[in-house]
Amino acid sequence: MGQKPRELTPWVSPLHNWGYQLRELRNSRGLSLRELSKATRIDHAHLGRFERAERMADRTQAALLDDALDASGMLLRLWERIGDERGHVANPPVHVAKSSVDLALAMQDQAASDDEGISVPCRLRDGSVVWVAMNRRALLRTGVGIGAAAATGIGSPALADSDAVPGLVRKARAASAYGSTPVEHLRRARRHLIDGDNLLGPRHALKTTREYIDVIQQLRREAKGTDRRDLMELQTQYGEFLSWLHQDLGNPAAASYWLDRAMQWSYTVGDTDLTTYVMARKAQLAGDTADLVDVVDLAEAAQRMARPRSRLAAVARTYEAYGHALRGDADESERAIDDVRNALDGAAADPTPWGVWLNASYVEVHRAQGLEALGKHGQAADAFGAAIRLMPDGYHRDRGVYMARQAVALAGARAPEQAAALGMHALTVAEDTGSGRITNELARLDKALIPWQREPAVAEFRATFDSTLFHETETEA
Repeated sequence: MGQKPRELTPWVSPLHNWGYQLRELRNSRGLSLRELSKATRIDHAHLGRFERAERMADRTQAALLDDALDASGMLLRLWERIGDERGHVANPPVHVAKSSVDLALAMQDQAASDDEGISVPCRLRDGSVVWVAMNRRALLRTGVGIGAAAATGIGSPALADSDAVPGLVRKARAASAYGSTPVEHLRRARRHLIDGDNLLGPRHALKTTREYIDVIQQLRREAKGTDRRDLMELQTQYGEFLSWLHQDLGNPAAASYWLDRAMQWSYTVGDTDLTTYVMARKAQLAGDTADLVDVVDLAEAAQRMARPRSRLAAVARTYEAYGHALRGDADESERAIDDVRNALDGAAADPTPWGVWLNASYVEVHRAQGLEALGKHGQAADAFGAAIRLMPDGYHRDRGVYMARQAVALAGARAPEQAAALGMHALTVAEDTGSGRITNELARLDKALIPWQREPAVAEFRATFDSTLFHETETEA
């Protein structure tokens, strides 16, 4: 029996993504490594290392592979992006100083082996904050203490290779002993994971969610009829949720990867509402990453797919509003927000489960984001404050995100003491939840407050935030 190919991790870095796309193209063309080697005259062992991101191809090799696989320039374009990663810096040529606070290590490990990476926020010598991909061994070499290592799960049995998935499969199959079916058991598990994420943030749910996807895939091998379809629907929902966890951890590449998987799976289910929801989430992610090209187009696509006057149509219109603001179109943004406000009562009566969190507070948050993007900082700060007051209980992490964004708006409105005080509150939530979205907003705040850095409240916030970060140090000789 042939060895099972190693699962690739395209979200880790552009190099990993290039290897993943290379394997996908090779498999889609029905070629083995040796057959591709013969066509390109590149050693098949090198090709395997390219796919696993263990070795980087040179430009000539990338061009040869692009031509042999009829990739129309895609592989070459992706190759050119390697080393130009924005937000995550893979294998940086720096040593990273130990953090004094566990926040920098509160990122749940997405890897299954010691050779795969996690990301931590790092202060570079120029003062900027980036996410640095590091593997566990490298982190251990930094001298991280036991408490901080526990926060990341470094060396923890819970994150090591284990029989956790087979154990979960057995529990799911045995659900009938407790008066339910595997599908019902998995639905309840997902609801518990969502509730935990709302309160505690993403790091607690990441690994379990990934394991449940493996469980569902195993159960589908034996399932038939309605159960098989229901399991595929659940797999799609878990995939979308895993994307959200990565998004909140500040890893948009992984979030995009799992949304793409969820989109593919949703077509298999044949549930138009589910596919529409995933499309709307893609628009939301594009907004979070300030993708001016895709955000409005994806939101409009979701609206075309949605049933008229449905909650999903209103959700997609909300994301479109923010997209227009990112593009600098204040009138279109405000028009879209007004449309959603007018649709809220009708959307509340929609019996489908998608986008049930759409309410006045959620719409006000996106209006505030749009105002901030348009440079209307004072109005944005007021709108964020109103949205936070309207939020229901239980959304601890999201409240922290919005407080951080309100603090950025206050800094833009030249209210540094208020901004710093609110930033301190948001930093507490970031420590509790490990939310990368909060950390990213606090990095923006840290930079925005530089003109007032000598004011006591500002100095206290910046020093406290700085203590939560790893730091770039001079490379040792």
